[in-house]
Amino acid sequence: MINKLRGNTLVNLVIFLGVLGILLSCSPKKDTKNLLFIGSYTNGQPSEGLYVYDFDINSGKTKELFVLDSIVNPSFITLSPDGKYLYTVTKSQMKVNGMIAAFAVDSVKGALHFLNEEDAGGRNPVHLAISNEGSYLVNSNYTDPSISVFKIKDDGSLNPYSQLLKFKDSSIVSGRQDNSHIHSTNFSSANDYLFAQDLGADKIRAFNFFPNTTTNHFLKSIESNTVTMKPGSGPRHFTFHPISKFAYGISELSGRISQYNYGKGSLTFKRDYQSYTNKQKLYRSADIHISPDGKFLYASNRAPDENSLSIFAVDILTGNLKLVGREPTYGEHPRNFVIDPSGNYIIVANQFSDNVVFFKRDLKTGKLTKLPNELKIKNPSSLRMKSYNQ
Repeated sequence: MINKLRGNTLVNLVIFLGVLGILLSCSPKKDTKNLLFIGSYTNGQPSEGLYVYDFDINSGKTKELFVLDSIVNPSFITLSPDGKYLYTVTKSQMKVNGMIAAFAVDSVKGALHFLNEEDAGGRNPVHLAISNEGSYLVNSNYTDPSISVFKIKDDGSLNPYSQLLKFKDSSIVSGRQDNSHIHSTNFSSANDYLFAQDLGADKIRAFNFFPNTTTNHFLKSIESNTVTMKPGSGPRHFTFHPISKFAYGISELSGRISQYNYGKGSLTFKRDYQSYTNKQKLYRSADIHISPDGKFLYASNRAPDENSLSIFAVDILTGNLKLVGREPTYGEHPRNFVIDPSGNYIIVANQFSDNVVFFKRDLKTGKLTKLPNELKIKNPSSLRMKSYNQ
């Protein structure tokens, strides 16, 4: 009798699990919306400048969702780690101090809602970095060489900057390196250090980052960890490897990519690589990113006779790079590009030809295939992508 009951119980359990599986498979699944955010230059006048598009991850096609038509030079944008807020520089490349604006992101409608705006602490803000926990924003001022640190409020809006670090240095290229020019900053993966690319001084400046301090001294310079590069390099952008302890920087004035080992707030130079196909009279290297799986590195090259993305395979064990090839960007002056969260696409902002170009990425080889669709946007200069569960 007991064995019979056990048998019936087992049969009932199997039936229950089968029905449960069917119900779960039939239940509505959460949709994922992929949003593409675009910032641009507006020639110093209030105009269309911030755009939001829905990006179809299957086809690579886009649909316009939102345009902000009364903003001045939102030339560099970034998102909070959770994607709830967007931050942009404004009034860049102007004679007055720039500003930093905060927006709430409505991921359902793909809209932006203005929160507030604060003084950048100097002229020509060019880059924004957010600490890994999302509580601090660091702005890089290019013309008035400085770094301003903002504490982010719980609602995503900004407090006035609480720390302003100024720099005065130079190097050998007349007209470009007569003074320091901070072009970007990057937080370490452990959120305990910050590195600033000083294009005018040929230096990567290192700082301790103290997010929990009770004072306003969130950043403290570590002079001994500052990297001094070859004269005339012009370090511009920088990226950490997502998996291994490697880092890479791209230098605007030399067109070269520098490889570093990273540990405990210290960068150790290993070697560098030429990003361009041929020697140039004027190098204008711009942006650098690594694929989400860490296997490939991409860098954008701007020159009269070469507007391209360089593609390098990354040796995960050594960090060494091997050139895979170069892909034209089908436009002029690729100032910025982004790899979508899935790693399947690369999107490029060609500033001087007023177009945004889409590429499908081969996950095995790293090579790119241009898609037929592109966006016509005036002076596109900054891109961000985020996936949202609806």
